Amino acid sequence: MAQNRAKDDYSNKEPLQDNKQPEKQKAAAESKQKDEELGYSLYPERSSGSKYARGSIGESLFTFKHKCQIMLQFAMDTSPYAKLLLAAMKSSGCTVYKDRHFSCEDCDGTVSGGFDAATSQIVLCQNNIHQQAHMNRVVTHELIHAFDHCRARVDWFSNFRHLACSEIRAANLSGDCSFVNEISRFNFGLKEHHQACVRGRALRSILAVRKVSREEAERVVDEVFDSCFHDHAPFGRIPHSKKDARFAHRDYESRDRYYANL
Repeated sequence: MAQNRAKDDYSNKEPLQDNKQPEKQKAAAESKQKDEELGYSLYPERSSGSKYARGSIGESLFTFKHKCQIMLQFAMDTSPYAKLLLAAMKSSGCTVYKDRHFSCEDCDGTVSGGFDAATSQIVLCQNNIHQQAHMNRVVTHELIHAFDHCRARVDWFSNFRHLACSEIRAANLSGDCSFVNEISRFNFGLKEHHQACVRGRALRSILAVRKVSREEAERVVDEVFDSCFHDHAPFGRIPHSKKDARFAHRDYESRDRYYANL
């Protein structure tokens, strides 16, 4: 009888609740908010994973990954911008490997690429890059961020000035503001048009990946603009065109030739 009564008492009890559930929900909400503040929400595969397993047949057949990888290889082999940056990073002890340091992924429709400092990996938005010229610019832009990450202790997540400086350099040196690209955007100007383009594109990049006000972003860009705009490493000049980039690459490759002949 005692055993049966005890059994009945136990069966009438309320089911045990998971006291940690609110904490888990709070942690998940904080993680989601942090991802949004740092721009990770623009790159869903960075957190939630792709619909298809990486390397699966489904991924190859139903995404743009294969085309993305072909265009990436072509950019690395032929773009004078990319070739110079890859050589500079290798000389700095940060050799770039295609399979390790590049990742073709589906992204939000507002971005074409990104540099994930947490993994030292460049994200190429395979669903938004469809032309080789576009791929070349994105690879160059993100390699400039990777070069900055390699040569300096860039605090991407806490120091807003560091992020602004690298965005200014990327806009200035990647060809984003070349005359041809600006004409294609129907942007015309004469006096200091290049500087205005660099400032505007750096500002847009910052606002895309950080939850900050436009006023704060403009203030920080203004504070670091002059010094970062005139930092042309590793090009040694502003490569306004492919021709300029080829000359810069040639000069970089020949930088030690004089001393080698002594």
